Amino acid sequence: MTIAEITGAIEELAPLAYQENYDNAGLNVGDPQKEATGALLCLDVTEQAVQTAIDSNINLIISHHPPIFGGIKRLAGGNDTERIVQQAVKHDVALYAAHTNLDSVRGGVSEKMCDRLMLKNRSILQPAHQLVKVAVYVPSASAEAVRQAMFAAGAGSIGQYRCCSFSAQGTGSFLASEAATPFAGKRGELHREPEEKVEVIAHEAQMGRVVAAMRSIHPYEEVAYDLYPLLNEHLNVGFGMIGELEKPLRTADFLPLVKQAFNAQSIRYVTGRSQSIRYVAVCGGSGSGFTEKAIAYGVDAFVSADFKYHQLQEFDGRITAVDVGHFESEIFAIEIFYEVITKKFPTFAPYLVKYAINQINYL
Repeated sequence: MTIAEITGAIEELAPLAYQENYDNAGLNVGDPQKEATGALLCLDVTEQAVQTAIDSNINLIISHHPPIFGGIKRLAGGNDTERIVQQAVKHDVALYAAHTNLDSVRGGVSEKMCDRLMLKNRSILQPAHQLVKVAVYVPSASAEAVRQAMFAAGAGSIGQYRCCSFSAQGTGSFLASEAATPFAGKRGELHREPEEKVEVIAHEAQMGRVVAAMRSIHPYEEVAYDLYPLLNEHLNVGFGMIGELEKPLRTADFLPLVKQAFNAQSIRYVTGRSQSIRYVAVCGGSGSGFTEKAIAYGVDAFVSADFKYHQLQEFDGRITAVDVGHFESEIFAIEIFYEVITKKFPTFAPYLVKYAINQINYL
């Protein structure tokens, strides 16, 4: 089993194209074609984590936060990042991260937060805008095969619906040159062919696969197709989630529930006007920038991390905002890695090592 195969399973859930432009998800260090001797899972790559991998003969560390986030100008061992990379390279340990791409998918970090609070009727808090419409012209007899090929490549998903498409009948025309190999008609003669225009929606990150799948099954030598960037929101990709508690809780009862659900030593919070909590928004990591979005949706509480002092002051009285801690809101990334890998490669499971340590202390 190669490192690329292991990390590829994670990218099936959280494609690298979903990461933010400031991020550095993916393989930071290592050869993807090396055989994986094991996988150590962590939130942050520390020197201790690398040493654990070395001592355990594990050559792959999978983390949520990228070990190389900013640029590295030298490898002189002057800071933690330099020493981590030095040790990883020296001992042939690959470093891989799934960060904002894992934050922005269904089944990702925010979904796990919803699980902890047992929220139902879930939806994305801040949907993404990276949709593309694919329109392809295909002989009517081959339309279904082309449609199914694009579905198999990931196109055609709208919300909770799959295999979504639109078709319109028409007539195509072409005149094949003497150098062409036409699917129908004769060289040098104008030909008219009953065609179907098939339209599907796909995420921008899927474009390469969808177009390649469509072209591989399309009978024409030269395929006529259009790609239209859309402003529609991608309902299954984006940051944070909104859900509903099974029954409303008093704020005084909701806050201890949150603290327990996230195993937080302490929480920071301000309360809203409503003393009853039913609709809750969550976002793993530094999600305070989405509080206004949560307020606009009319939720009663927003659970995230890294709220600044003045932000909490601003939200006081408008919404119950709860800061559970960055580590506490994202530690579920390890569970996701474990579940994805063991489901895809069940025989690899015994070699997985869970590793996580919160470097922030509380007194």
